[in-house]
Amino acid sequence: MSFAFIEAEKASFPISRMCQSLGVSQSGFFAWRERPACQRQRQDMVYLAHIRTVFALSNGTYGSPRMHRDLIDDGHRIGRHRTARLMRENGLVARQKQRFKRTTDSQHAWPVAPNLIAQDFRAEKPDRKWGADISYIWTVQGWLYLAVVIDLYSRRVVGWATSDRLKRSLAVEALRRAIVNRNPAPGLVHHSDRGSQYCSVDYQAECRGALNSWTPTAKS
Repeated sequence: MSFAFIEAEKASFPISRMCQSLGVSQSGFFAWRERPACQRQRQDMVYLAHIRTVFALSNGTYGSPRMHRDLIDDGHRIGRHRTARLMRENGLVARQKQRFKRTTDSQHAWPVAPNLIAQDFRAEKPDRKWGADISYIWTVQGWLYLAVVIDLYSRRVVGWATSDRLKRSLAVEALRRAIVNRNPAPGLVHHSDRGSQYCSVDYQAECRGALNSWTPTAKS
């Protein structure tokens, strides 16, 4: 595949320099060009063109498993090992994204509720105390953010929402689902961190609109 690589990159780099770097002769390269490529080599060049395009569109984050799935979804009949070989031989190595995300932004101007729970997460019956939080999950397509509302009595999720972006509406959607699912009675205590998603005007308005006696509380 050295000669195929030189052929593909000849518009970007001098042929002589690439031959020297790859340890092949220019005469051998030109002789290779004169020979008709076999069917498999021609197909490799077609696949490689698609692979380079998808790799660029992914900002260099697609490895061979994700690349293979995309090629198959696009109708290309290519094997997983062939995809990995073409990427390896052409230096297409996935760039690893940072695997840490901060989900709590407490640097905001919205009012913060007092901590009424004070680390007492026990509840005598359902829908007396709810806890809310946002987490994140790494997938082959990037970060997936998960907002949940948990009933502290049963420790069960009563509302949830997911998104590929960390936005305030994510927490609001999880809260709305919890309200629809449980229809809690007056007196419910809602506990969350002091992040902007929970202290925002939208989230607080959703709480007040759903239940006038809703008591917000936040971590210290």
